[in-house]
Amino acid sequence: MVLNDKGNTTESVVKEFVLLGFSSLQEVQLPLFCLFLVMYALSSIGNALVILMIHFDSRLHTPMYYFLSNLSWLEIIITTTVTPKMLSLLISKKKTISFTGCVIQITWYLLAGATEILLLGAMSVDRYLAICNPLHYTAIMSNRVCRLMVLFCWIGSIFCVSLTISFNLILPYCGPNVIDHFFCDTSPLTKLLCADLTLVHALQFMAACLALLTSVSVTAVSYLYIIITVMRMPSTQGRKEAFSTCSTHITLVSIYYGSCIFIYVRPAGSSSMDFNKVATVLNTVVTPLLNPIIYSFRKKVVMDVLKDALKQMSETLVKTA
Repeated sequence: MVLNDKGNTTESVVKEFVLLGFSSLQEVQLPLFCLFLVMYALSSIGNALVILMIHFDSRLHTPMYYFLSNLSWLEIIITTTVTPKMLSLLISKKKTISFTGCVIQITWYLLAGATEILLLGAMSVDRYLAICNPLHYTAIMSNRVCRLMVLFCWIGSIFCVSLTISFNLILPYCGPNVIDHFFCDTSPLTKLLCADLTLVHALQFMAACLALLTSVSVTAVSYLYIIITVMRMPSTQGRKEAFSTCSTHITLVSIYYGSCIFIYVRPAGSSSMDFNKVATVLNTVVTPLLNPIIYSFRKKVVMDVLKDALKQMSETLVKTA
């Protein structure tokens, strides 16, 4: 709020926001920059490799790898939306972001994040059908069904995100314009609105619950049936292979669901922003790096595809040399 010439308060238009980033860690700004830069580069390269291998090699043209390629696209969107600005905050004196840039950042981050949450649920259904109904798996999980599942994930995320950020676009910001985060996230941004935030917090909480609880419920039910089916298998080797197939998905689902629930599905102001930053780093830096490693590069078929591609590249270089 500012005072006009008559001494009355008026609303000031906020055209940019100041991002505090990791201002409390001044002594380790450069090491953090180097660490996050390396992780961002490895994450982008790893996810890009996964997409290219799945697209060009017919051995990976299966429902599971179709979902993994979409997951890699989402990870690239999330990291590219958040990490470059976070890196600039660590080494630059300019700590601001324009209102338009803030809106674009929060929209793409939430869209990709919500879609990923729903996609993890869809992937659990894929694992359920592969293990519990293997004879009909190929017929059920056709290319059309896989595309529709991904489409529904995007539609669901658009609905949830529109509920989450609608008030952030409609209601006025009248100062201060300081965001205690390294990017424009909903919680710190909403605190800057000049309005009664009761309804805003309620809708944001409902949207987060809708996306998370839908995906968590689908995942929980799917894995309940998977566990029952696996325990009934007579072969010990069969049980090990089935659990191995699901273990990677369970690992990353636990990390992603846990951090998202901590950040978004809780009463407003119930935890410090420092813990929020740590949890957000898990979603935006750590998990995108782990996805290609845990999901893809530990699989024998993926490594065979990668070795064949590298061999073909080396042979081509030798011929052209």
